[in-house]
Amino acid sequence: MRLVRFTGKDGDRYGILRGESIRPIPAETLEDALQTTGSEAPEIALADVELLAPVERPRKILGIGVNYAAHAAESVSFVDTKAPQVQKWFNKQATSANAPFGEVHLPKVSEQLDYEVELVVVIGKHGRHVPRERAMEIVGGFCVGCDYSVRDWQKASQTMIMGKGFDTHAPFGPAIVTPDEIEDVSSLQLRSYINGELRQSGHVRDMIHDIPAQIAHLTAAFTLEPGDLIFTGTPAGVGAGHTPPKWLKAGDTVRLEIDQIGVIENQIIAEPETARIG
Repeated sequence: MRLVRFTGKDGDRYGILRGESIRPIPAETLEDALQTTGSEAPEIALADVELLAPVERPRKILGIGVNYAAHAAESVSFVDTKAPQVQKWFNKQATSANAPFGEVHLPKVSEQLDYEVELVVVIGKHGRHVPRERAMEIVGGFCVGCDYSVRDWQKASQTMIMGKGFDTHAPFGPAIVTPDEIEDVSSLQLRSYINGELRQSGHVRDMIHDIPAQIAHLTAAFTLEPGDLIFTGTPAGVGAGHTPPKWLKAGDTVRLEIDQIGVIENQIIAEPETARIG
């Protein structure tokens, strides 16, 4: 199943994506939507709706750092770290969640905006102290994501939290693809393109810490809940890894692809000037 959240003339709803059409389902929560067995509602053309972030407001957005060996090697210059023996985690803020085709802000406070294509795991069941051999039981599905990173702010914070959590900097989608749709997750290839130029290409099997290991590690400390997101790491080729660095600029188009999962695409725009209080 390919589960989407979309908005149209009847408001925000869940639906099942089939090709270029969506069949709405009568579900109000992600848990209900993941358990759906079908719908008799009339199909809606994908072109007539806007796809939203598949989870409206994730309670936790967790990201693992330097989880591909080649990316760890290129990261030494800008985060002063090597391939970690122990998993290194950070969180992105709930307000960083963004639609798969949403605009991404170039921050007013930095010019060092970078891209990281990532496989995103969407948690579908509660889990605590989950052994790695049962970890996939709590996975609701997978999305394409981009862990946009503000490198100077990332480097200035010991936990990376500031540089990873800017508003709009965690787009994901276009759909939650349930595990039964994918024969071998480890074979999936990830790619990123900036203005049509291929920058990143890697496979899930290249992870240092695989998905079951990540879930086992996280749930040893706290409960994972339905709708939580895990950004599982990025392959080499990020902007900071080039000499000189290739930072994103307003007007750039960032396209992220993962085989069997789909495509998301973001336009980089200057962060709006308007202050907001209350």
